[in-house]
Amino acid sequence: QVYQLLTDLKQQRKESGKNKQSSGQQNLNTIMYETLKYISKTPCRYQSPETVRDFLTTMKGHKLTK
Repeated sequence: QVYQLLTDLKQQRKESGKNKQSSGQQNLNTIMYETLKYISKTPCRYQSPETVRDFLTTMKGHKLTK
């Protein structure tokens, strides 16, 4: 969900084309960039809500505990 949200925000910013940014906005952009860079290197990148839901449904029958 985080990966999808950040990629959507990144796309919206590209489409808006605003070039002038405050220092707070630049910091936010850096955090978004670093987070996307990290997540894109993990298996999380390929997960979707449907995949997670299917996994949880499948594992429910095994009666695992925390």
